[in-house]
Amino acid sequence: MSIDLKTRREFLKLTSSGVSAVALSSLINGNQAWGASKPKLHHAQKAKSVIFLYMSGGVSHVDSFDPKAALKKRHGQPMPVAVERTQFDANGNIFASPWEIGRYGKSGLEMTNMFPKIAERADDLAIVRSMTAKFSEHAQGNFFMHTGFPFLGYPSAGAWVNYGCGSMNPNLPGYVVLQSKRATTPHGGVSIFGNGFLPAATQGSIFNISGNQAVPNIAPGMLKVEQRRALDFIGGLDRKFAERTAAKDAVMASVENAETAYLMQGAVPELTDISEESEATKELYGVNSSNEHQAEYARQCLMARRLVERGVRFVELSCCSHGIGGGNGGNPWDQHGGLAEGHGKMAEQVDGPIAALLTDLKERGLLEETLVVFTGEFGRTPFSQGGNGRDHNPYGFSLWLSGGGVKGGQTHGATDELGYKAIDQVATVYDLWATVLHQLGIDHEKLTYRWGGRDLRLTDVHGEVWSDLVG
Repeated sequence: MSIDLKTRREFLKLTSSGVSAVALSSLINGNQAWGASKPKLHHAQKAKSVIFLYMSGGVSHVDSFDPKAALKKRHGQPMPVAVERTQFDANGNIFASPWEIGRYGKSGLEMTNMFPKIAERADDLAIVRSMTAKFSEHAQGNFFMHTGFPFLGYPSAGAWVNYGCGSMNPNLPGYVVLQSKRATTPHGGVSIFGNGFLPAATQGSIFNISGNQAVPNIAPGMLKVEQRRALDFIGGLDRKFAERTAAKDAVMASVENAETAYLMQGAVPELTDISEESEATKELYGVNSSNEHQAEYARQCLMARRLVERGVRFVELSCCSHGIGGGNGGNPWDQHGGLAEGHGKMAEQVDGPIAALLTDLKERGLLEETLVVFTGEFGRTPFSQGGNGRDHNPYGFSLWLSGGGVKGGQTHGATDELGYKAIDQVATVYDLWATVLHQLGIDHEKLTYRWGGRDLRLTDVHGEVWSDLVG
């Protein structure tokens, strides 16, 4: 069937049944629009991609990667130091961890058995035990961890990485956020994946991998030859318009977005079809697990490997909610009550799939060039809330890094004997992203964007690379 394309409105109407306007404007990003296909590197790269394992809601560090024997010894006793105001300010006494402390790997890293399979990969982990945050509320904390600022309007770290490193695969977005049926956006909304003042094409593209189409309306609604003719036609009009407007960059970004969307129609279905994966690989990740939450997260982990394998720069995963102890919706790790049950189910969901991801990446030679980051927006208190839960704690918590040139089997910094506050090598979100950018070949002080009369950057005016952890 031949289609007579006469107007811009007719073109948009026709393509809305193929790649939707939403896909063009908010989900798809094409790096070539502003020339970012040429990386802005300042030194040799140790990593080419980042996988961001975001544990929204706040994982308890004292129950996982920063265990404290003193909690068991002092269980039920009042805190021996002054307690800062908490989110709900219903603070109890010192609360012993329900999990056992052990040493793992040749390095003897100390952690609990809450993540037994991740613990088996201890020699690949660099644990930062002195992280701090400035905010103890979820939405602000999520924005702060993603952007370095507690509110709307600033680019996500994934957008900065996309902007600075450029595209390795023009057929796919440079920044992809994976979600599934039970895994939704953290509190704060999709703007935590946004581009802020960076070119619109740097923002995160949400792939919901629960159904047959990760991106809505990705299947073309017209013959390929006709779609190609339509893109050429509207692209020509837009290029002429761009020469007559001050918003030339925005118009040209739209043209490139449409081209990327066109290419994605072939790339995304192939990407999300895991039938080619061996049964052994599927079993390793747990994509067919009887635990539906684990199976969803396992599929995300497998998809993360497939994405970095295809050159996507930044991939973020989303946890599934169990709705236990306050952990629901966008903050599934938020156990203000029922900590043992809630954290236990969350750990069961992610432990095996994450360990499988690290194993698979390493066996394929991809871990050397892929930096894996595991963190939430803050930690949890060493004292109880409601008898068997923990409140938010931004004063000291843990995260870990793996791969991408990071030295495994070691720790950085420390909290006090109860795990309440960071006391040694105090770390910040600015240090985290300075280190990530460093491994990607970027000097965080030099990656800037002029906006509002100021050269802005992901790390603002702060940030020190964790030089003891990186090669």
